[in-house]
Amino acid sequence: MNPKHIVITGSTRGIGLGMARAFLSMGHFVSVSGRHRESVNTVACRLQQEFGSEKVAGFVVDVTMPRSLDQLWLKASLWQPVDIWINNAGIAQSDELFHHIHPEEINGVIQTNLMGVMNGTRVAYLHMKQQGHGAIYNMEGFGSGGRMMPGMTLYGTTKRALRYFTRSFAKENEVNSVLVGTLSPGMVVTDLLLDSVKKNPEAHQQSIRIFNILADRAETVAPFLAGEILKNQKNDARIAWLTSWKIVFRFFLSFFHKRTLILDEDLNS
Repeated sequence: MNPKHIVITGSTRGIGLGMARAFLSMGHFVSVSGRHRESVNTVACRLQQEFGSEKVAGFVVDVTMPRSLDQLWLKASLWQPVDIWINNAGIAQSDELFHHIHPEEINGVIQTNLMGVMNGTRVAYLHMKQQGHGAIYNMEGFGSGGRMMPGMTLYGTTKRALRYFTRSFAKENEVNSVLVGTLSPGMVVTDLLLDSVKKNPEAHQQSIRIFNILADRAETVAPFLAGEILKNQKNDARIAWLTSWKIVFRFFLSFFHKRTLILDEDLNS
């Protein structure tokens, strides 16, 4: 096997960290990154102890700043040539209807979830075009497929735009040896999801029921995404964990078997 080097933004927790672990367990090199130096250093040290110091590097990046993304590529590529770049960094919105959200928060969510992905894609593509190979994947989320829910308008808008941007850019792709695609993890139990439920568990009872039918842990979804990324040879690919058939099957099974992904201890911790 020829080990690859994967750079993942927003990989100090959640699905980003899950994918980092999955790639490392398969013998590849991983650059983890995040906005805060303390969390980056903590996660990088933990992974180095688990998988070997030669396999993991950690870098601080602010995806809202194009220069910071340039620096991430430069530092990561000086450590190991970059083969795969995953734009995973994203933030949630406050659990409010859109007209209650302050303009500063609107700008912050758009800058991270959309502009961060666009600039990250641009930086990675220009370097990969120059080196003659590579793959870029952007992380979808709630709203990517057009689903709507009160309190998710801002976040969902950024993810809907992200899918359009990625697919349109993939069609503009001039280099056959550089792939551009999206990742759809479905519903994943992360700190962001649990924090949202903890704020108002009574109002989220219906959501909790749906989560317990459809959601999965990051350690379940991440190895699938990592494996499909490594196998993919197609531009404009959409790698999805929670397919339409899987959704139908899980709702059918829910009549006979109760899944409890979100436990009482998750909400009380």
